[in-house]
Amino acid sequence: MNQTAPKRLSELAQLFLKQGIIGFGGPAAHIAMMEEEVVEKRQWITREHFLDLIGATNLIPGPNSTEMAIHVGYSYAGISGLIVAGVCFILPAVLTTTLFAWMYVQFGTLPALQPLLYGIKPAVLAVIIGALWRLGKKAVKNSQLLLIACGVIPLIILGVNEAVSLLLGGILGMFWLKANSNKKNPPDQIIHMIIAGLNFSAIWKSSVAVAAQGMGTVTPSLWQLGLFFLKVGSVLFGSGYVLIAFLEGEVVNKYGWMTQQQLLDAIAIGQFTPGPILSTSSFIGYVIAGFPGAVIATIGIFLPSFLFVAMLNPLIPKLRQSSWASAFLDAINVSAVALMGYVTLQLARNIFIQPRFGLPVDLIAIFISAIALVAVIRFRVNAAFLVFGGAILGWLSSMAI
Repeated sequence: MNQTAPKRLSELAQLFLKQGIIGFGGPAAHIAMMEEEVVEKRQWITREHFLDLIGATNLIPGPNSTEMAIHVGYSYAGISGLIVAGVCFILPAVLTTTLFAWMYVQFGTLPALQPLLYGIKPAVLAVIIGALWRLGKKAVKNSQLLLIACGVIPLIILGVNEAVSLLLGGILGMFWLKANSNKKNPPDQIIHMIIAGLNFSAIWKSSVAVAAQGMGTVTPSLWQLGLFFLKVGSVLFGSGYVLIAFLEGEVVNKYGWMTQQQLLDAIAIGQFTPGPILSTSSFIGYVIAGFPGAVIATIGIFLPSFLFVAMLNPLIPKLRQSSWASAFLDAINVSAVALMGYVTLQLARNIFIQPRFGLPVDLIAIFISAIALVAVIRFRVNAAFLVFGGAILGWLSSMAI
């Protein structure tokens, strides 16, 4: 390590701590702020190299903005820079989220907080729908990718593990896309029939299934908790919001570590924090197993990003030019959007289909979500402001009743 290395590490620490503290607005906003700092102001790397790093983050699992911070740290100060930049960017969000988790566990059952959470949940649902809309427009580039998405959703309904469904969509979709690009078209009609059959089977199972209502939650060991989040961090393509699909599918439905209500509260409170949305894992870990659970969940979900960047950074230019890698990326991104879309519908059902004022649906929650959805799609309002506005509307609705 040369004599300038300590100074470079100090500069990285200062920059990415600041970025982590003020990093509201999601991955696009985070990356824009990084570009202004490391390319325009400090000129640590060229714009061309910065664009290469953006391409790199799309080729490996993990949260894009966090991996951009890790890539910049690696490019500027080697392995030590990788660790310093990544940890400093993540730390503010993790600490803030864990503090909210402590407050939630201590005071979350008090009636005083319920009106706020009541209004926050439909606002957060609008944030998720907005992210799904933007990702879907980018991911669904053609009819083949749409069919891949249609093939992933019934796998989830039929009970296939979320990670397995995601990888199946990516791998099988990659071969299909490559075959068509080489003009060796497979029998598309057969593929359409298979997907239609999957959808029919899924709808049939969904229509005859009886939902089991758990009487309580199960507390896992720290090893189980850590391995779950390590698995999620290793396969999480597309967006940090896809995390919600894994949580709903396994933490709630499969393992029973949390209730759906707790998951909705976790997503809602997680929107208060700046930085990567995957810091919600710290909240989940704390609610499930206290402070040790928060630490284990945080390490598990973020560790793969550090390892992937360290291993693949030198290979990124070649991977980015690979047609196979591009096909895999297209297929797995649209699979992630499909997974996210299915879970969004489940969350919407739990928020809206609630008896209120003698009606089978909650019109106030629908109203709050509709306003927030217009704000996020039409005016691109920051998620933190939407959450704050939802809390106010929830409180006002409780005062009016």
